[in-house]
Amino acid sequence: MVHRPGQGAGQQVIRPGQHNPQMQARIQAAMQQPVLPPAGPARLHRRHYGMAISFVLMVIIPVLLSAVYIYTRASDQYASYVGFSVRSESAPSPADVLGGLGSLVGVTSSSTSDTDILYKFIQSRDLVERVNARIDLREVWSKAPGDPIFGFNGGPSLEDLVEEWERKVRIHYDSGMIDLRILAFDPVDAQTIANAILEEGGILINRLNDIAREDALRYARDELDRAQDRLREARQEVTEFRNRYQLVDPVADVQGQIGVVTSLQQQLAEQLVGLGLLQANAQPEDPRIGQAELRIQVIRDQIEAERQKFGSTGGEEALSDVVGQFEILTVDRQFAEATYTAALAGFETARAEAVRQSRYLAPYIRPTLAQEAEFPERAKLLLMIAGFLTVLWVIGSLIFYSLRDRR
Repeated sequence: MVHRPGQGAGQQVIRPGQHNPQMQARIQAAMQQPVLPPAGPARLHRRHYGMAISFVLMVIIPVLLSAVYIYTRASDQYASYVGFSVRSESAPSPADVLGGLGSLVGVTSSSTSDTDILYKFIQSRDLVERVNARIDLREVWSKAPGDPIFGFNGGPSLEDLVEEWERKVRIHYDSGMIDLRILAFDPVDAQTIANAILEEGGILINRLNDIAREDALRYARDELDRAQDRLREARQEVTEFRNRYQLVDPVADVQGQIGVVTSLQQQLAEQLVGLGLLQANAQPEDPRIGQAELRIQVIRDQIEAERQKFGSTGGEEALSDVVGQFEILTVDRQFAEATYTAALAGFETARAEAVRQSRYLAPYIRPTLAQEAEFPERAKLLLMIAGFLTVLWVIGSLIFYSLRDRR
């Protein structure tokens, strides 16, 4: 037996001279099948020419036309850059120094961001109208008559001018800072527009500042008037109380009464000690004992009479009630005085703020004057156009082959 490479233990071994019927049947069947001709060289079909023509029509020709327009007819545009933010300064309120009494008179602070207001104002129709009143924007942006794409082609309406404003004025807002890029066909015009925007922004901030100062001053004045009326009423009530009870200070009268009672109690103690000595040393019929007892009784009656003044007897109002009413009126008067002091401090602060500018526009980049044209970015535009058209062509080709394969 002859073993050949690749033969397993279960494979049949064919000896020389031995014929396999199955193998011979396979060979004969293969010889009877027709032989296919060899593949010919690749050829271009109609669809290939169609794809090439569509690529030329959709990509090559538009890119060439765009290049001709951008490099021959597109006018140079100059950019002016400006950056600014809104600064706010506020002095510490004297009302805060007075033990937090500012909350009693309604002193509040605003958290509205002036920069947010200015950001919206730059994109508003109002600013376009104001700048156009200073500078003829239609004339400025119409200085490229042979450039219908980048030049101004709108009508006399302000809406067309606002639309062109959105194309020519780009704004970037980050962390309270506003950066602007203004385009024009003349560098001086771009800088002039940037200066106009900066001035109008300053006017807006000043107007907001004036409104805030007027509101603060009016509110502080109203609070001061209310505090004055309250203090006047509190003092009037104290005066009426004194006239009604004929007392300047009931607390002082009570202290005087307490002093009298204390003195009588000391005298009573002394008389009791003297009576005890007499009873110990003298005869029971001694007249001095009767006199001492009489003095003791008189002192006790006087103490009782003085104590009766603290309570309510015979329909008269008790001195303790009178003192309680006076203390309430005193507390009200002290609170009115403290409120008046805080309101007066707030009014003085508001008046001091009214004579100085607490908000102002702080430019950190002054309007620049361009030395050379930066726009349009011709190479970048061509690449964007070519890429966009190529993507459109690829998508259209895929759609075409997808519909073709479904037939």
